[in-house]
Amino acid sequence: MHSNKETDKSNSNKSINKNITLSSKLSLNLTKLKEFLGNSSDIVIKRLQFHRHEIAFVYITGLIDQKETRNLIKSAKLEFVRLEQTSPDEDMMKIMKEMLSEGELQQLTELEQIIPLLLSGNLVVLGDGWSCALIVEVAGGKIREVTPPQSQTVVRGPKDSFTESIQTNQALVRRRIKSPNLHVKSLTIGNITNTSVSLMYIDGIVNPKVLNQVIKKMEKIEIDGVLESGYIESFIEDKAFSPFPTILSTERPDIVAGNLLEGKVAILTDQTPFALVVPATFFSFFQSIEDYAQRFDISTFIRILRYIIFFVSMVTPALYIALMTYHPEMLPTQLAISLSAQREGVPFPTVVEAILMEMVIEALREAGIRSPSPLSVMISIVGAIVIGSVAIEATIVSPVMVMVVATTAIASFATPNYSLAISARIIRFGLMLLAAALGLFGITIGLIFLTVHMNTIRSFGTPYLAPFAPFELQDQKDSILRAPLWALNLRPKSILRKDDLRIPKGQKPKPSTSMDDEGNKNNE
Repeated sequence: MHSNKETDKSNSNKSINKNITLSSKLSLNLTKLKEFLGNSSDIVIKRLQFHRHEIAFVYITGLIDQKETRNLIKSAKLEFVRLEQTSPDEDMMKIMKEMLSEGELQQLTELEQIIPLLLSGNLVVLGDGWSCALIVEVAGGKIREVTPPQSQTVVRGPKDSFTESIQTNQALVRRRIKSPNLHVKSLTIGNITNTSVSLMYIDGIVNPKVLNQVIKKMEKIEIDGVLESGYIESFIEDKAFSPFPTILSTERPDIVAGNLLEGKVAILTDQTPFALVVPATFFSFFQSIEDYAQRFDISTFIRILRYIIFFVSMVTPALYIALMTYHPEMLPTQLAISLSAQREGVPFPTVVEAILMEMVIEALREAGIRSPSPLSVMISIVGAIVIGSVAIEATIVSPVMVMVVATTAIASFATPNYSLAISARIIRFGLMLLAAALGLFGITIGLIFLTVHMNTIRSFGTPYLAPFAPFELQDQKDSILRAPLWALNLRPKSILRKDDLRIPKGQKPKPSTSMDDEGNKNNE
């Protein structure tokens, strides 16, 4: 058993540990490829014989553009027929280079460089008498088209979102930032998956210290495979044991572009439609791209509403438990009598009743997410109505508890960022237990502990509670409040960045001159 494990480990790492170069014999090179890749049915080798020359096209079905590959092979065949009649002793490598020069062409000699490119959807051309391979970029296959975002929808704003193709995602960002200073650094992570990861940043705005810190953390990652951006997030976050997210995850290219303009770094991972943005503060999770598409007064009102809703989703059940269990005297007399009457016949304590209903809501939420789209809405609505009404009729829970839990569930959906909404759901259960044990005093202790904990968090050197701790007056223009765009002339001071100026001063709009005034000036 031990020997089998060692054999499997050596087989999985053979393409990494061995340093093999190509020989001048085509058959030997193809044998080497087969040794590394095995007898996989999706690996295609097309050999063409011409006079004394022989070449082979190697590619993987499903990863390449079939039409473009067929055209290249067809062109090679036609070229062979022409050369057979004119100059059969022509240098085949020179001819193939000229024929393939329209695409991106590389010439490599080491198998460790060739195999990852082959597995990434490139065409490998080998020839008898060549000691190198020609790599042609013909990556294709079926990929999902750009569609509207699913988790970050807006009323006013762009309707596109990232896909599973890293090239498409880079293009979506570049279409918004047409600047030569927008740089992309490519990395490969995963000893087996060899997943492509890109860092995007704007040179001259991003702080070099933050960028170097991100690169160092990325290069230290040692893992066999990366299948989603969440893998990378787990390795580079500053506070592993915290309910609060310290890295912003988004499927919207406009949000990535906006953060890049503030001096942040975006991390794109191949085969996942979610990008990561660092550094991230607590208040950045409440911001939406729609805030900057509307008037500042509307955006400010909606932002304040988001903070209130987040607090409601986190504290409401715990507050109800504390008031009903320890502090009924704090309620108006009529309300206290009404709530007590509604709880008559309920066999469970308030905390058990609340946790039971919260678990039911969480189960309905998960069922709605995992169910097929046509059924998800029906399951959520019908399940909530049926379970709520039956629970009340059976006096398992009180009507007011159903209302409290429903209000909490609705409030949790209003948080713009899904990761932060999950954090509120986790914290909610902790506060409920503290409320059951110590009442309002327990809730106060819990909130103080959360505040102190958040104050200790850093996201790539940026304080998590910035711009309030430490307090930055300049950054208050775009935190809880949202000042007019013309007033946001400087980039956030709390975010470590290189260039401060964003909008020159003196762009405050002024009343337009009427046509009558223009006419009077002309007459004078």
